[in-house]
Amino acid sequence: MKKWKLAVILLLGMSLLSGCSKVSNKPISRTTTLFDTVVKIDIYDKNSEDVLDACIKKCEDYEKRFSRTLEGSEIYQLNHAGGQPVELSDDTVELINLGLDYCILSEGRFDITVGRLSDLWDFKNNTGTVPDAKTIEELQSHVGFQNVVVNGNTVQLRDPAAAIDLGGIAKGYIADQLKAYMKDQGVSHALINLGGNVLAIGGKPDGTSFNIGIQKPFDEQGSSITSVKMKDRSIVSSGIYQRYFKVDDTIYHHILNPSTGYPYKNNLLGVTIICDSSAEADALSTTCFALGESEGMELINNTASAEAIFITDDYKLHYSSGFQK
Repeated sequence: MKKWKLAVILLLGMSLLSGCSKVSNKPISRTTTLFDTVVKIDIYDKNSEDVLDACIKKCEDYEKRFSRTLEGSEIYQLNHAGGQPVELSDDTVELINLGLDYCILSEGRFDITVGRLSDLWDFKNNTGTVPDAKTIEELQSHVGFQNVVVNGNTVQLRDPAAAIDLGGIAKGYIADQLKAYMKDQGVSHALINLGGNVLAIGGKPDGTSFNIGIQKPFDEQGSSITSVKMKDRSIVSSGIYQRYFKVDDTIYHHILNPSTGYPYKNNLLGVTIICDSSAEADALSTTCFALGESEGMELINNTASAEAIFITDDYKLHYSSGFQK
């Protein structure tokens, strides 16, 4: 009887050791440039090289479908269809519908049809040229998410001059899809970073949380103004310090106001959202910035799944009511 108990104990011990050996404190990683930003994926589970490679391939595929600027992408085809219906893949339609949900939630202050304005301002390459006011006014007149008609897998822009830009939600959606795939493959500890859109699978192998720094606005060293500890959650920031140029004393940044065609003007430097869903965090970070401090904080305080940090132009941090420090 004692020998049997000893054998069970030994087997249990071997099983526990085997389980521990499946993860490492040092992750395996892949880093590449996609979506006009740096993509980095860390997996702490051993023997996950194939999973990492598959994740990068998935990112490449998503870019080929979701990119506004990549000629031949599904969104490019839709934007250049002259108002004709275009049949799109399931993922692209799902992402467009998700974007439309946040257009409705924000009453148009987040609008996925700002594509022509995004092209005009071109914050990726623009180093200091404010577009002509008449051109802004003309392109702004073609902004309106109500022009997007989805019928099954067919999408149509009723205004032929309208164009979709999914930059405010695509990376979050992609991160969620990568998480689902990795969990299906048995990954239990990982960190997905799509240009600052960060999503954690589990925590660190030692049981502690990931500690994610939030960038201090305009800091040339890239230092953090604060940090957030999290497991199995996503953190996304939107701010005027990410893509911008300055003319005299005026900062022109990439978060465009659909109703004016110009960058939003408020007292915010940035908004950080923490959610289970990276797509939700992505869309809410832009939406809350657009709403401003008061309305944005009210939205988060009434959204059970989300927490937020607002950074005002005096560099003070403002936490949502449910924030867990």
